[in-house]
Amino acid sequence: MAASKRLTFTVNITRRPKNAHKDSPQKPEPYVGSPELKKAVNLAIYLRRPLLLEGDAGCGKTRLASAVAYELGLPLYRWDVRSTTKAEDGLYEYDAILRLHDVHTQKVAPEPTVAHGQAEPEDLDQEYLDQEDSEPVNRNPANAKHYRQFGALGKAFRLKDCPAVVLIDEIDKADLDFPNDLLTVLDEPWEFKIKETGETITATHKPIVIITSNKEKGNLPAPFLRRCLYHYLDFPNDPKQLQEIVDKHYQVCEEAPPPADLVDTAIARFLAVWNEGGLFKTPGTSEFLDWLKALHTFESKPYNPKQLEKNKLLPYPELLFKLQQDWKKYAKAS
Repeated sequence: MAASKRLTFTVNITRRPKNAHKDSPQKPEPYVGSPELKKAVNLAIYLRRPLLLEGDAGCGKTRLASAVAYELGLPLYRWDVRSTTKAEDGLYEYDAILRLHDVHTQKVAPEPTVAHGQAEPEDLDQEYLDQEDSEPVNRNPANAKHYRQFGALGKAFRLKDCPAVVLIDEIDKADLDFPNDLLTVLDEPWEFKIKETGETITATHKPIVIITSNKEKGNLPAPFLRRCLYHYLDFPNDPKQLQEIVDKHYQVCEEAPPPADLVDTAIARFLAVWNEGGLFKTPGTSEFLDWLKALHTFESKPYNPKQLEKNKLLPYPELLFKLQQDWKKYAKAS
């Protein structure tokens, strides 16, 4: 699909183009977004600035990227950050050990790795179709390009026909220098170099970058924050908001929804516990939807709403309480 017109996110899955990119999510995301969130996303798309999302666990930070990519028909590349993650990991990885292995097994003398800024000879690629999503079939150790694999940002930079949505999930798990290292890539001239091959990869279409953070290591560096748009996602702890999420979820998954009185009672009981403020780990919307599904279909008959309203202990606590302290307080009779 060509990116010829201005992209706008409206939280409407019916707007998905028919010629969606092959790497676009195939299943619709039942996402409910506020007008403020939609504005933040569209500002990020327009300005091509990373959108940094913070908020309560389970409030939809990670799922937003899927919702944006599905509606706009754009490819989605996800980068899950870990404590050992380096900025280069999202661009490319180079497997020098595999190249050395191929030298010995194929008994081919490799050309030395090219000097920085010097490109690989093109004639070495004649027997190798350069694929973005799979390893080369006929690797030639004389060509360093056969041993580099692109990460989420690297794939996004290489796209020629449309921008990609890149999710950088839980950026706060990485080293404190990691966000600042990204600045050299997520800004003009939007390019990076592969030192082993001498290639310079320049983005034809600047990606739509969505970053999530749980502030595990405190605030992110100020220089990084200055380059980002910021939005805080509140948990939908209002009955109308949760009802809208339930409606959208069952509309998308094409399952019969629970009876209205069961949904109303489940929302009331769930929010009463959530808003009480005594939980060490508050359940998110996905956990609520799993709990509601169990109430509806786990037994041969749906759970009785009047019984749910009357019982002191919530049924199926395994779905809601994931820490010992919460379990003892809300799942066991005192």
